[in-house]
Amino acid sequence: MPANSRPFQVDLRGVVDLLSRHIYSSPRVYLRELLQNGVDAITARREYADDPTTVWAIRIFPINEQRDEFSIYDEGIGLTEAEVGELLATVGRTSKRDFLDLPRRDYLGQFGIGLLSCFMVADTIRITTRSAKDSPAVEWIGDCDGTFQVRELTDDIPIGTSVFLAPRFDAKELLSQSAVVRLATDFGQFLPVPILVDLPHDVQQINTDPVFLHTDPTPEDLLGFGTEFLGARPLDVIDISAAGTGTRGKAFVLPFSPPPNARQANRVYLGRMLLSENADAILPDWAFFVRAVIDSTDLSPTASREGIVEDFRLEHTREELGAAIRRWLVELTVSDPRRLGQFLAVHETALKQLVLHDEELAEFVLRFLSVETSQGRMSIERLTSEHKTIHYTNTDAEYAQVVAIAREDMPLVNGGYVYDADLIRLLPGKYDVSVERVNTLAMLDHLDPPPLDDRSTVVALEERATTALEGRECQVVVRIMDQPETPALYVADPELFRHLDRIKGTKTTGRLWSKVLSQIDEQMTAASRTAGDYSARLCLNWGNPLVRLLAHLDDQEVFLSCMQVLYVQSQLAGHRPLNFQDRKLLYSALTDLITLRVDLSAAIENHDVWTSLHPKESQ
Repeated sequence: MPANSRPFQVDLRGVVDLLSRHIYSSPRVYLRELLQNGVDAITARREYADDPTTVWAIRIFPINEQRDEFSIYDEGIGLTEAEVGELLATVGRTSKRDFLDLPRRDYLGQFGIGLLSCFMVADTIRITTRSAKDSPAVEWIGDCDGTFQVRELTDDIPIGTSVFLAPRFDAKELLSQSAVVRLATDFGQFLPVPILVDLPHDVQQINTDPVFLHTDPTPEDLLGFGTEFLGARPLDVIDISAAGTGTRGKAFVLPFSPPPNARQANRVYLGRMLLSENADAILPDWAFFVRAVIDSTDLSPTASREGIVEDFRLEHTREELGAAIRRWLVELTVSDPRRLGQFLAVHETALKQLVLHDEELAEFVLRFLSVETSQGRMSIERLTSEHKTIHYTNTDAEYAQVVAIAREDMPLVNGGYVYDADLIRLLPGKYDVSVERVNTLAMLDHLDPPPLDDRSTVVALEERATTALEGRECQVVVRIMDQPETPALYVADPELFRHLDRIKGTKTTGRLWSKVLSQIDEQMTAASRTAGDYSARLCLNWGNPLVRLLAHLDDQEVFLSCMQVLYVQSQLAGHRPLNFQDRKLLYSALTDLITLRVDLSAAIENHDVWTSLHPKESQ
C-alpha cells in the first residue's frame, strides 16, 4: 500500500439507512438473516464434526411479557476471538464460509451484510459465541454509531452463537412472539435444521415437511399443498427440475384464468430458505397458466436476497422448467382428452398464445383449439378438415357487422378475440388451407339484389332512405338476405370506425388532448382518404316484411322516424356504442312515432263520437 494511502471511513448509520431504504424491502428480513447465519454455522460445524449426523438446532426467544430482549441461539460452529474481529467488525467481508474456506453450495449467506440488518430493529447488537475449535467464549457488542467492543468471557457457555437484540421503540412488534412465529414460518419452515421458538408455556417447532421436494409424494398430498398455495385446488401438478442448477419443485396448473397482464407469483427457495414469493422470471412468460414452488442450490440471489440475478444460470433454469411444462402439455393431448378438455375450458386463451410462439407445441396442440364462427364454436381440426378456404374478420366489430349475411356453406371466423386472428393466419403453414380476411363492404356484393320487377320501388326506397339519414355519412342500399328477421345491417369500412372514434375523443377530452387527437385524425385521414370518402352503408333487407312496408309507406314523417330507428338498431346490432347524436336521434324518432300514434287514436275516437251523434250524416 502506498505511504499516502488511507482507508475509507464507513458511516455505519448511513449503511444501515441504505440497507433499510434501498436494499431490503422491509425490516422483517432481520430474522431471515439471523436464521441464515445460524444454518450456515451448523453446516460448517458438520464439516468439522466427528459425527456429522448429529442434529443441531436453532432456538428463538421472542420478546413477551416476561422477556424484554429478543435472542436467537444456534448450535453451529461458533467463532473464535480472531474470527469475531474478521467477520463481525469488518463491513463488506463476504461471509464466514470464505474465511473458513468451505464449499459455497451448502451455504445460504453471500454478502456479509446480514448481521447489519439487525440494526433496522435494534440500536445495539450483542453476540456471545464459543467456537467448536476449543477456544474461549467471546462477547461482541456493536452499536449503530459504528463502534464495537470485544471481550473474552469466563463463563462456560455451550458451543454455538447467541444474538441478543433490545428492540427500538418502533420495532417491538417485529420482535414479538406472534411476529417471530409468523416470520420464522415464512422464511424457515422447510429448512433442514430444526427451528424452535420458545413460547411462555411451550416450545414450537416451525419446520414442516416440504412435500414439493419429495421424490414420490402421494397425489393427495401434492394437491393439498397446491390448494394451500393457490387458494384453490389445482387442475394438475407438474414435476419440474433443472439439474444444472440443483433446481427442483412442482408447478401447479391454475384452476382459474389469471387476469390479463398478471405477473407470475412463483415461490422460490434457496437452500430451502424462502427467497421470494413473487418470482416472475423463473418460468417462461408463456407459462402463466401455472404457479411454481421450487428450491435451488445454485441460482444466484440479488444483494437483498429477495430475488434472482438474471444470469446464465437463471436462463438455463427457465428453459429446463419450461421444457418440463411443455412435455406435460404434449402428453395431455395424447393420453388424457378429458383432462385436456378441462384445461382448455380454463386456459384456451393462454394456450393460443403459447402455440403462436412454439412451433413444436403447435404440431400437437393446435388442432384442439377452437374459434367462434357464424356456425357456432368450431375446433381448428374440424374447421380445416371441412373447409379449404377460411374467411375471418380481424375485429369483433367487423364480425358483428357481417355475421348476419355470412353464407351457410362458408363459416365466418370471428378473429376479434385475443390471438384468434393470429391463430387463423397461422393455419396455411400447418394445414392444406388458405385464409382470407373478409372486406365488410365487399360482403354486400355477394348478396342478391331484389327482382327486376321491384327495381323501380327499390330505387325509390334507397333514395328516400338515404335522404332520411342525411348527415349520418351513410348510403342506403337494398339487398336480399337469408335471414328475414333482420331488417337492416350497418356495414362500414373499419377505417371509418377509427375516424369516428377519434372524432368522438376530441369531444370528450380536454383542450390539449382534443387538439392532439384532431391533428392525429387529420394526419391519418390524409394518409388514407378524406373523411367524406369513408364508406358506410345501411343495407335494408328486401326479404324483411317491415322493409317492404316502408317501401310503400306514403306518410313521410312515419317513414323518417322508422328509418332513424332502423339506423340506431343496426348500430346496436353491430356492437357500436351510441354517441349523443345517436341517442338523440332514437329519442326523437320514438317520440314522433308515439305522437303520431296518439294523434291517430284521438282522431279515430273523435270520428267515432261524431258518427254516433250524426248517424245520417255519416252515411
